[in-house]
Amino acid sequence: MAEARIGIIGGSGLYQMEGLTEVQEVRVDTPFGAPSDVIGVGKIGDTSIAFLPRHGRGHRLSPTELPARANIWALKSLGVEQIISVSAVGSLREEIHPLDLVIPDQIIDRTKSRVNSFFDNGVVAHVGFADPFCPALSEQLYHAALKTGVSVHKGGTYVVMEGPLFSTRAESNLYRSWGASVIGMTALPEAKLAREAELCYATIACATDYDCWHESEEDVTVEMIIANLLKNVETSKQIVRSIVGNLPARRDCGCGAALASAIITDRAMIPAETKERLQLIMGKYI
Repeated sequence: MAEARIGIIGGSGLYQMEGLTEVQEVRVDTPFGAPSDVIGVGKIGDTSIAFLPRHGRGHRLSPTELPARANIWALKSLGVEQIISVSAVGSLREEIHPLDLVIPDQIIDRTKSRVNSFFDNGVVAHVGFADPFCPALSEQLYHAALKTGVSVHKGGTYVVMEGPLFSTRAESNLYRSWGASVIGMTALPEAKLAREAELCYATIACATDYDCWHESEEDVTVEMIIANLLKNVETSKQIVRSIVGNLPARRDCGCGAALASAIITDRAMIPAETKERLQLIMGKYI
């Protein structure tokens, strides 16, 4: 099977990655069902990457329907160690204008209907998640984004709502009162699952609107999101192309050992079926 060290998860508007050479379309079977779509594995320069359209080509899957466990498992099975996510978000701050980029460093979970862990059926793991985005990968993304000339904000809190409806005004203003920076629907459970799978995960958050809190701006619509996101898609691709060849082959963050002391279940009590199903995720510890 084709292999790649870097994974790209493309959000709304980003369904394919031009510029890849030696492309193979890979269908991966996982213990958690099929991923969102086939995964395109190819090269940018000498670096192999795996590209997965989060919502499927044609945008067929809603945020709640996303097979996040299958997506993360599939990327890890191809050898991916670092994931760059591209995501459309609404701005909750005056200074974050539509078409700006944000490299968030914190997250607030407001989802309600999503499975957010690999660990169940007889095994429990409590994984550290204080810093939900890989600091090292986020830093590299920020510096790559600066070189594009687009306005980019370093750090910020990403509120993840369930969707698919947009926020009420009361919710939007509540999240602003919490000091949140942007709001979107897809960073979770991806970030949690990536941490459990010991993968680095960082996000390019593309601001498309002011949600619905801004009194002098038009309320968010799908048309507004798509129009602005398409303007940022090329910038996101430029960032990805510039960064992949410069990511170190050896990671020096803590993401690669996130499970080292997290599995609390007595190894002798873990069912054989669960051990087999999660071999890719926790095999080196059991």
